[in-house]
Amino acid sequence: MNALEIKNLTKSYPGFTLDNLNLTLPSGCILGLIGENGAGKSTTIKLILDMIHKDSGTITILGRDNGDGMEVAKEEIGVVLDEAGIPECLTVPQVGKVMKHTFRNWDAAEYARLTKKLGLPEKKPFKDFSRGMKMKLAIAVAMSHNSKLLILDEATSGLDPVVRDEVVEMFSDFTRDENHSILISSHIVSDLEKLCDYVAFLHKGKLLLCEEKDRLLAEYGLIHCTAEELKQLPAETVRYAKENPYGAEAMVRRSAVPDGFSVSPVSIEEMFVFMVKGGAAV
Repeated sequence: MNALEIKNLTKSYPGFTLDNLNLTLPSGCILGLIGENGAGKSTTIKLILDMIHKDSGTITILGRDNGDGMEVAKEEIGVVLDEAGIPECLTVPQVGKVMKHTFRNWDAAEYARLTKKLGLPEKKPFKDFSRGMKMKLAIAVAMSHNSKLLILDEATSGLDPVVRDEVVEMFSDFTRDENHSILISSHIVSDLEKLCDYVAFLHKGKLLLCEEKDRLLAEYGLIHCTAEELKQLPAETVRYAKENPYGAEAMVRRSAVPDGFSVSPVSIEEMFVFMVKGGAAV
């Protein structure tokens, strides 16, 4: 069973349309949703959680329609949004007591372990937390009620590099269980590159691609050459290209590059920038 299936999903606002989105997240995997501000990442997550109503399309979560089955599914979904939504007067232990009565499968021991691991203070009220501390508490809550699916919107935002690395490791451990899956959006693409099995690129409400990360990194690379050399490359070699006063740079299919060209690795972040700004596809 797939953890998440989105088919032909559309949502329109004045000046923006999430246009015919299709995504699949297999069980046991992590899908990274990449896009600039305003690309449609948060809109997609709100639609998945039935926080806003879709214009058309279908969303299936853990085998259930997201509208009909959300009351049941919420027990199995851990959610971290840009705003944690935790009452500001509560301390960490008090949050745990509230969640015990919110989720049937609340695991108090796991919550205590995670909040200690993340270095969260027990006596300070939530209103006095830094943004990074608020995100860490939201992550601890999301992972403490035996969730099968984590849905994370900018969950690593506001965390320092050391803590981000710890959180990324926690997410990786979570999906070692083949029944656990994660959908995560972030503008920190380096986190997603380390973490994800699949990546989806959103740009202005349109899905540019959704592919297995390792396959993309193996298939594509970068070459630096002169503008004249770029013109001589076979059409099937070049996916995206751009020229500058010093020459040309192209994202290429490694298998089609002629002998004599040096191909460098391409990162997921470079790939996304190329697709958005690197000129028309060849």
